[in-house]
Amino acid sequence: MNALAAPAATGTRGTKRAGRPALLVVVLAAVWLLLGAGSASAAPATADGTVPAASVVAAPVRTAPTPPAVPATPATPTAPASPASGGVTVSINGVNGTPSSSIVVLLVITLLSVAPAALIMTTSFTKIFVVLSLTRNALGLQSVPPNQVLAGLALFLSLFVMAPVISHVKDDAVQPYLDGHVTFSQAVDAGRVPVEDFMLAHTREQDIALITRAGGQENPATPAATPFTTLVPAFILSELRSAFIMGFVIFVPFLVVDLVVSSSLMAMGMMMLPPVMVSLPFKILLFVLVDGWGLVITALVGSYTGAG
Repeated sequence: MNALAAPAATGTRGTKRAGRPALLVVVLAAVWLLLGAGSASAAPATADGTVPAASVVAAPVRTAPTPPAVPATPATPTAPASPASGGVTVSINGVNGTPSSSIVVLLVITLLSVAPAALIMTTSFTKIFVVLSLTRNALGLQSVPPNQVLAGLALFLSLFVMAPVISHVKDDAVQPYLDGHVTFSQAVDAGRVPVEDFMLAHTREQDIALITRAGGQENPATPAATPFTTLVPAFILSELRSAFIMGFVIFVPFLVVDLVVSSSLMAMGMMMLPPVMVSLPFKILLFVLVDGWGLVITALVGSYTGAG
């Protein structure tokens, strides 16, 4: 029994001896952990009780996040300044006071649209064209010269007769308006004066009185005080009267030729031969010999210029 008990006691002591180193290791590890935690939490102080700067661990500084950039708000357009009391005003002049090119083009187009009426009613065109047409009829020619030729000749003769008036209108109204010296209404008033003077110089007072009575208006104190709307028809009546007088004078010699030819054919018993066919060559010959076109145009131009 003793022999068996001895080994058992020896094994118990060996077990205790073997467990001591393990316990020692655990104790040393605990002490090392405690010392390391203390040194991390508290820095060693110097002799004067201050903590060295090298031992101070700076805490991380948290910066506030930068807010996103706000887009700039577009400027609100300011309302245009309201015009002064009195309504809306429209200016047709350019920057330097002269009329703008758009307004000039618009006025030119407007004038071109009313140019035929103005050309017929306020110039010498009507009288010249009527006289030329009567001359052609007196010759017995229905389509020679054609209407286009007569109208063109009358147009250029009218420009020749009206050249002084056109020059005054340009100098007194058109050019000052283009230079910005006068307004449009002032230019119209200034340009109407030469045209009215021309019409008054070739209008009979009887025709002015006729139009005035027909319209139930009061008689103007002087011919110069005649309204423009009354002067234009009176001028046309005077022009037609003068044109028919000149046409009558032109018809007389050709009528004489027709009578002579017709009487001669009747005396010879040639009843079936139209007198017009025989008299036409004689009338053309007579018209060429006396320079008929030159006489007619000279008389027309002289009736306005006072020459001849």
